[in-house]
Amino acid sequence: RGALTRLGECRVLFFPLLTVCLFPSLSLREKLRSIAQATYAHSRNLAYFVFTYKGLLAAQSRLQGKRIPFHSFLAACIGGWLVFGDNNPINSQIIMYLLSRILFGLSRLAVEKGYIPQPRQDPFPLLAALVWGTVLWLFEYHRGTLQPSLQASMTYLYEDSEVWHDLSDFLVYNKRTDSK
Repeated sequence: RGALTRLGECRVLFFPLLTVCLFPSLSLREKLRSIAQATYAHSRNLAYFVFTYKGLLAAQSRLQGKRIPFHSFLAACIGGWLVFGDNNPINSQIIMYLLSRILFGLSRLAVEKGYIPQPRQDPFPLLAALVWGTVLWLFEYHRGTLQPSLQASMTYLYEDSEVWHDLSDFLVYNKRTDSK
């Protein structure tokens, strides 16, 4: 389980690698620079957040003489505002990643606390159907509402993939700029 957890954490760090490699509009040097900059920004933001969060937790605990659950929420809200409040592609990816985890966690907590009944069968297939149905509907009819990187990925997968030249389209990239 530890290795899988680390792999999940690395997925967020290496998202720039996937995004940059999927779209060939940049030179290799530009791709490497973009990956390095995005990874640095992600790492720096996480470090700033941890420092801010832990510092605010310590300050609140010292001021009140003990630590209470609200301290964690308040410290994280302030840290989130200060560190992740800038709406940029890196912060956006981190926030969306966390939002999906929060929704799952709150759902499990609601069942655990008895606010909603334990499902009789696994609700995940229904969730998967609704998520994919919604995102493709938005892509087809309200594309501008989706994040630009998601729009680009979906354009590549669902539109550019309609043109095939040979097997290299599948292995490399299927939108050629040269006339082959």
